[in-house]
Amino acid sequence: MSVRLDIAERVARVVIDRPDRMNAIDAATEAELEAVWQELEHRDDVSCIVLTGAGDKSFSVGADMKNVGKSGLEYWAEARPHGFGGIAYRRTLDIPLIARVNGYALGGGFEMVLGCDIVIASDKAQFGLPEGRVGRMPLDGGMVLLQRKIPHNLAMGVMLSGRRFSATEMAGFGIVNEVASLDKLDEAVERWVADIVACAPLSLRAIKQTVNRTGHLSPAEAQALRTPALVAALASEDGQEGVRAFNEKRAPVWKGR
Repeated sequence: MSVRLDIAERVARVVIDRPDRMNAIDAATEAELEAVWQELEHRDDVSCIVLTGAGDKSFSVGADMKNVGKSGLEYWAEARPHGFGGIAYRRTLDIPLIARVNGYALGGGFEMVLGCDIVIASDKAQFGLPEGRVGRMPLDGGMVLLQRKIPHNLAMGVMLSGRRFSATEMAGFGIVNEVASLDKLDEAVERWVADIVACAPLSLRAIKQTVNRTGHLSPAEAQALRTPALVAALASEDGQEGVRAFNEKRAPVWKGR
């Protein structure tokens, strides 16, 4: 197996486990990732997901070039409704997703980062969309997502140059939430995980589902939309428990219902 999934204490940890290939994604690995996302979509015992690559050199360098035998047109014609790695622009996963970027996040690897909600990166991490340098294009998320996340000229600078950018530069662009030294990376990730897991599970799902489903709407239309997760959270026992715990000056005990 090229993808590891471990779940404990409401946290799912997804590891792309191909360090000998810099965690590049081949067809089999992409299928494994899709299976993982589908499983997590149907679980109610997970409040946070952490996605990373094995080792300390690479998050993922994108498509495994040794396994790309198709022409660009053939590759483009294949259906990838959720983008690279099944996550670049997936909108059906209502669980907060953290990218733990431990090294290179290039091509499709960067596109997977763009599909995450929070990005914590090592100060040694490098980001880029180098597809133009090998006669390809960032089809599976880069051209679609990056221009929607950062200013036009910054997005075009990344895509048209094929350059690599540091974690600090990406933090300046607004892509990275926090930069940490490699030996402090897990500590930083765990702080974010702890804060997320401290929130009510149904509230987390309602927030992410509503954000995913309203980005294309006007503010008034978005406010009027009552997503299923939002309705469930508002009517939940946890909603009452949160207020009660606040008034009683104690930590809430979430039941997820």
